[in-house]
Amino acid sequence: MPKLTINGQSIEVSANTTVLRAAEKLGIEIPTLCDHPALHPLGGCRLCLVEVKGAHTSQASCGLIATDGMEVTTESNQLTEERSEILEMLFANYVDAVYADGQSEETQFMRWINHYGIQKTPYAESQPRHKIDSDPHPMIWVDMNKCILCLRCVRACAEVQGRHVWEVNGRGHDSLISPSANASTMQDARCESCGACVAFCPTGALDNRMSMGLGQPDKLVTTTCSYCGVGCQFDLNVKDGKVIRVTSNPNAPVNGMALCVKGRYAYDYVHHTERVTKPRVRRYLLEGGEKVISQLVIRETSPNYLIPNHLTPNLWDWVEVEWDVALDIAARKLSEIKASRGADSIGVLTSAKCTNEENFLMNKFARQVVGTNNIDHCARL
Repeated sequence: MPKLTINGQSIEVSANTTVLRAAEKLGIEIPTLCDHPALHPLGGCRLCLVEVKGAHTSQASCGLIATDGMEVTTESNQLTEERSEILEMLFANYVDAVYADGQSEETQFMRWINHYGIQKTPYAESQPRHKIDSDPHPMIWVDMNKCILCLRCVRACAEVQGRHVWEVNGRGHDSLISPSANASTMQDARCESCGACVAFCPTGALDNRMSMGLGQPDKLVTTTCSYCGVGCQFDLNVKDGKVIRVTSNPNAPVNGMALCVKGRYAYDYVHHTERVTKPRVRRYLLEGGEKVISQLVIRETSPNYLIPNHLTPNLWDWVEVEWDVALDIAARKLSEIKASRGADSIGVLTSAKCTNEENFLMNKFARQVVGTNNIDHCARL
């Protein structure tokens, strides 16, 4: 295990660890744009330059393997000058026409622009070179005028999602990231709408269409996705008490930065006006139970069945109750059915939105508590 020194601090790391990752372990932040812990190193932006004792030039720390006895400096006047020149060149081709007032969410790119005090130069682009909102994708906003060719979207789609939707076309100043395989749109290029390219983009060239113009959140709430039993985690971006976007949490133990289209974009149900937030039971179960319902003479063979006038239809209405009331009614009815008709007259239907542990408990409930093998699930998507 090589032992090196970074800014005077010693650290021992495992073999093949890069200087950038070693610095992170020490809590030392090195500027970077093209690098991401979930992606293979590229060394394209060169913003992560560091000085290594004995080397003639600055080195890109994202691809520099730590060796025993290495001495690294991450901040100096020379490094500041080199990083500023790199950012100035990248900023020259960056045009944000949509958020020209500066009200957009601060991206990783703009954070370093502001940190080093970079200003637009006379030769910088002032008008968009590419079409704004250039792709009709229903979830992802595309504005390549803010692209710096870090290739994180290309690599994320290939390495994380395995879809290879993005590729680089053209050369030099005319290089442009666009849908691959000669497709005209992202969806034509087999995009699954997972949003990984958006999550990895450091400039805002790719953004979540549903969140455009909603600003920055008041807080982040880490939670677990409710759509399946995998247990993916992410951060809910909450503003004024409402979810305005979902962002990947790199520390999520199951999924890391990866999410499916449901986890990333199907969160509008949280505030839907028809969302059921409390248990409900039929009104007749609260107003006389079986004694009332037994007065309804149901004749299956009669085509002209009518409810008697003294029994109003609102007996079938759903009524919100507390959990204890709903659970008591459910337990009583299940016990009565099992006692009168046997355990196999009961079936249990579980949900694919439950966790694996919850479905395991439902299995135990069906087979050991109720005593039936009649259990199925709804994963028919």
